Amino acid sequence: MQRSSPKPVLARADRAVIAALFRLLSKRHRSAVKLLVTPRTVLRWHARLIARKWTYPPRRPGRPAKPEALRALVLRLARENDTWGYRRIHGELRTMGWKVAASTIWEILKKAQVDPAPQRADRSWSRFLKAQSQGILAVDVLHVDTVLLRRLYVLFFIEHDTRRVHIAGITRHVTAEWVTQQARNVLMSLDDVRTAGIRYLIRDNAGYFTEAFDAVFTAAGARVVPILPGAPRMNAIAERWVGSCRREATDRILITGERHLRLVIDQYADHHNKHRPHRSLGQRSPDGMDTPEPLAADDQSRVIRRDRLGGLINEYTQVA
Repeated sequence: MQRSSPKPVLARADRAVIAALFRLLSKRHRSAVKLLVTPRTVLRWHARLIARKWTYPPRRPGRPAKPEALRALVLRLARENDTWGYRRIHGELRTMGWKVAASTIWEILKKAQVDPAPQRADRSWSRFLKAQSQGILAVDVLHVDTVLLRRLYVLFFIEHDTRRVHIAGITRHVTAEWVTQQARNVLMSLDDVRTAGIRYLIRDNAGYFTEAFDAVFTAAGARVVPILPGAPRMNAIAERWVGSCRREATDRILITGERHLRLVIDQYADHHNKHRPHRSLGQRSPDGMDTPEPLAADDQSRVIRRDRLGGLINEYTQVA
């Protein structure tokens, strides 16, 4: 015969209550009471509770999983240093306080399918030229015509590796003595590390770049490299900055005089060094190369705008 009603399903709490009540009954009463379960079932439940209490969760064989922060750091070091092998990365991690084995680094790189150091080295022209640009300084002169048709000259220096611009001075008459003195001032404004790192100075063949001007940089250990006549592309980095400055600032403003031009040039140079992104720098600014990357934007992020030169140039910053 089949049951007229389905068999009741007891939860764990129900079993515990029934087992506790069952223990309160004497043997004589246990046999007289009709329960939903038999004593054998109660004993089986008790055995399961004991097994559950003393059974520990299974452990995965082998070593524990690597922290995600360690994995991300290893891959970052491998990506940013294409000549580093797993032992070189291991040594760098030890200096930062990570106590891991070299085999752990090797395993992380292998799982991420990162090639060994000699095979993943970047030998492209862009990487080669970027390495060669360190220690190269270029100089040029930008001329601007005022609203009264007076021509002013801006002497500037630009570092090839960081694209950082240094405004040396502004004058109506460019002379050899003035240019030489401005060169001394620029070298004095740089720290000792940057000054010692200058290996080459690129300039054109203008008459105000005399031997006295060259002697300022040769005394600092740099070699002066004049460009060929009629070949402005040999000083392409400086020429590129001249074009950007004109398109974004001076060609969009009527310059009234030397003081006005100084204000415009100083603001644009500050924008160029601190905020303007550059493709050669990975879309970062020259002064932003040593700062951490900003936090990832989300729906709660807020963007504020800062105006430069009366709104001709806008700078945007993300705030939390």
